[in-house]
Amino acid sequence: MEKKKRIIRILRIIMPIVAITIAGAFAPLDLVGPWIAPLPDTVQEQVNDAIDLGLDGIIVYVDKADQPPAFYGAGWKNKGAQIPADPHALFKIGSIHKLYIASSIAKLVNDCSLSLDDTLADYLPELEGRIEYADKITLKMMVQHRSGIPNFTDANEFDWFTPQTDDNKNLELVLDKPADFKPDVRYSYSNTNYLLIGQILDKVLGYSHHQYVYDEILAPLGLKNTFFTLDEVNYEDVVSGYWYEYDDDLRFLGGSMIATAEDVGIFLTALNDGSLLNDTEQAIYSSIYEYEHTGWVPGYYSIARYHEDMDTVVIQFVNTTGGDTWGLSNITGGKTLGLSNVVYNRIVRILRKR
Repeated sequence: MEKKKRIIRILRIIMPIVAITIAGAFAPLDLVGPWIAPLPDTVQEQVNDAIDLGLDGIIVYVDKADQPPAFYGAGWKNKGAQIPADPHALFKIGSIHKLYIASSIAKLVNDCSLSLDDTLADYLPELEGRIEYADKITLKMMVQHRSGIPNFTDANEFDWFTPQTDDNKNLELVLDKPADFKPDVRYSYSNTNYLLIGQILDKVLGYSHHQYVYDEILAPLGLKNTFFTLDEVNYEDVVSGYWYEYDDDLRFLGGSMIATAEDVGIFLTALNDGSLLNDTEQAIYSSIYEYEHTGWVPGYYSIARYHEDMDTVVIQFVNTTGGDTWGLSNITGGKTLGLSNVVYNRIVRILRKR
């Protein structure tokens, strides 16, 4: 036991040094300074510092158990109109929406409307012969990104910088293409999985799965500031999105679920504390998907995580992508080592110090 304690103490000393060395070798040099700089005393100071480091705008929501939620913002909601960041503004949350879809699947599997073992061909027989192994790929494999179906956003023809509103057009980019691997052989993140899951849900429900999420996920939590499409909201209520060192407003691209940081935080808290799903649904969810997520579309990067050690949800929205704000992967799980993540991790460290 004493030997183990000594090893742990040694690792605590040397690992930060190793991490700094790796950052200097593989990360942009201008990220090393922000990473190792002394922590400010407050979250708001760190949020302010993020703007000085090159982000256009940032929103942070912190919900610690038994304390009122805290809201932070700095920079711009809209640079062109000189509108300051608003912690209560709507934001494109990208792939965070997969948590809402996985929650819906857990509920529908529990009431026997869906089966995790049924295949893509069972649900969408028209795709057999057009998606390789459609008769072998189960719903569970799609939820878990173990299907081998190619990711349409990786296709050469896919253009992030044109409005993304036609799912069928995006699906065409991968039809009749070879699988990336045989089903369930390994994990590979593919947005096509959730595009297809959306179509499966629509068919099984007999109506839009968007409405199911509104009725069964959002309404019970009292969430009225979460939407699936840009045309459901007042355009001016949405935070403008920017590409690093360019001033074009990328709101018009669409192609993302939209929510306030508070709505995402309330949802994530309920997902983690068991108040969203009943015990059986929670067990199903735990068997198929994760409890945190990041989201990325051009101009928007979001992080939604629950930190069990602090019993705290921390949501961060940054309306700058590209350049050094989103990029390299680190050595611990492939999370991006861009500036947005550096800022997020520093905020978590500030909260832990408290």
